[in-house]
Amino acid sequence: MSAAVPTAGTLITLAPTGAESAKADVPALPVTVEEVVATARDCQAVGAAVVHLHVRGTDTRPTLDLARVREVVAAVRESTDLVVQLSSGGAVTDPLPDRVAVLDAEPDAASLSLGTVNFGRDVFSNPWDLIVEMHTQMQARGIVPEYEAFDLGHLATLRRLLDRHGLPHGGHVHVDLVMGVPGGMPGTTRALAACLPEIDPTWTFAATGVGRTSLPVMLAALSAGGHLRVGMEDTLTYAPGEPVRDNVQLVARAAGLARIAQRPALSTTQAREMLGISPRQPAPAEPAPRPTAAQEATP
Repeated sequence: MSAAVPTAGTLITLAPTGAESAKADVPALPVTVEEVVATARDCQAVGAAVVHLHVRGTDTRPTLDLARVREVVAAVRESTDLVVQLSSGGAVTDPLPDRVAVLDAEPDAASLSLGTVNFGRDVFSNPWDLIVEMHTQMQARGIVPEYEAFDLGHLATLRRLLDRHGLPHGGHVHVDLVMGVPGGMPGTTRALAACLPEIDPTWTFAATGVGRTSLPVMLAALSAGGHLRVGMEDTLTYAPGEPVRDNVQLVARAAGLARIAQRPALSTTQAREMLGISPRQPAPAEPAPRPTAAQEATP
């Protein structure tokens, strides 16, 4: 059985919103710019190092409008030091070119889904040509991909992609096993264990358990040396009959389990180093205005 690159800590990725749940049904879901920023800031304080962003418009519905995406990215960067990872998946109904266009918002990282999968009654389309375009566009733009595998065969697609088109920007391969989606691999220890031989020893992996699979997937991932993604995109109940209060509750639980596993949450600096993301550069200072002729003549 292959083992991923060992680390002394656990990368915790926050997925706060997603594209599936409606604000009217889940009032605690962060959808406004202010709500997303507050959630990101509070979750960094309890252990998150990466934020995986789906963007909502002023009508609270999912959007890939580039101006709105850029606004959210800038606001999160201004208030946190989190690695900003945009979803290139959007919603299942989004046109493929619009999903590629989110890279124009210049995130630190972006998700890259490795294959088409059923989402309940819907279909999440990720044909080979789109996968290649996403991979090569991210290479060219200096964006680090998080490869999302919804089924075992997607890991074979990743090997094929890397063999044909080279390593991602930053040189490190990080995979997220998305488990428990109706139509994808189940969120079980057996399913996670089946993926491990297909994960190269030089890669790292995280796991996401959707819905009630969240807790068993977290425990299985930690036991296998993996990392964690949690948040209200994937999980809306904290325990049977108990709705999630907010994203902080989910990140705090993940960080607590990571401490129990003696692999405490990585800082944002450690996360950037692990993922091959360059440290964020401060914005250039505004140039001082040149003195007028009258000012220059004043003794």
